[in-house]
Amino acid sequence: MTGIVNYIKESFGELKNNVSWTPWAEAQSLTVLVAVFSIIFSLAIWGVDTVFSKVIAFYFQLIN
Repeated sequence: MTGIVNYIKESFGELKNNVSWTPWAEAQSLTVLVAVFSIIFSLAIWGVDTVFSKVIAFYFQLIN
């Protein structure tokens, strides 16, 4: 059990002392950028899906 506790303590020390963290303002702006592109990408996929579903529905109407 002491091995696990020691591992956790060393992990926190590593994160605190040796990891270079992105400045808070930059992290916020990158988060907004990712959110905006995720919304744009999801809208593009929704649009393509809608067009394909209408094309397939039209095709099945033609063959009936």
